[in-house]
Amino acid sequence: MIQDIGPYVYHNEYKNRKAEACDTLLCYDGNKILVKEQEGEIIFPTFAQAETWAKGLREKAIYLFRIEEINGQERVFYLVPGFCPEADGFAKEDINIMRTAIPGWLAFAGVTGWQLNRFYDTRRFCSRCKTPLRHSEKERMLFCDSCHLAEYPKISPAVIVAVRSGNRLLLTKYAGREYTRYALVAGFHEIGETIEETVRREVMEEVGLKVKNLLYYKSQPWSLSDTLLMGFYCDVDGDDTIRLDRQELSVGEWVERRDIPEYPVGSAEISLTGEMMMKFKRGQDPSA
Repeated sequence: MIQDIGPYVYHNEYKNRKAEACDTLLCYDGNKILVKEQEGEIIFPTFAQAETWAKGLREKAIYLFRIEEINGQERVFYLVPGFCPEADGFAKEDINIMRTAIPGWLAFAGVTGWQLNRFYDTRRFCSRCKTPLRHSEKERMLFCDSCHLAEYPKISPAVIVAVRSGNRLLLTKYAGREYTRYALVAGFHEIGETIEETVRREVMEEVGLKVKNLLYYKSQPWSLSDTLLMGFYCDVDGDDTIRLDRQELSVGEWVERRDIPEYPVGSAEISLTGEMMMKFKRGQDPSA
């Protein structure tokens, strides 16, 4: 999946570290990311490059994270809010190109940085007293000196649910979205419920089915929507008649294992949904 960047190692612990000329600058403009393609691979600018476009960037830089490379060196990533010029072959591209860009470890850095960029962009002022927020020097947190409110990056838990009925898998398609491939039942966790209750509720709300034999599979951070996804396999409990919520879904149908369409090359590897669908298709899903 997109976060599986081994043998590279992602280090997300915060450091109060000043940017250096060799460090990497991630630049965003809305849902655009500044990137250049070179010999089929993406690259991001260093501060040494970016400071030929504008001065004083290192003084404005916000530390993001670092990635340990296979040669033992580290690539350190920073953000300068609002800075995203097109220069020296670098261009603004839709963030979704990071879904399939190579190398994968840089694509992961690009989408993770975008999540943090959205956090900093939408937390400039205290939501309680409107005082400008200050960056903590100890952790990835914004602090209000007036009323002492602390703000941390937004992470929303959600579930991906593979509902089975023998050799059939319940596949869905979203209603009113640009994404038109098959997907699985999915939804956000609500206050006051366990994650298992989220699974049962979302399946009932979207397709009108009861489920049993819940089996946790694995999780995935999905920076494109500030989400921590948790994947479950489960079995239909009783009547398998689908009663579709048309506001959420345009399609909900049982599909035989052998008839599940293959994901495009590279796409299944980045998402929990794609991996779970392909595991079922190949008979590799966990047994109930």
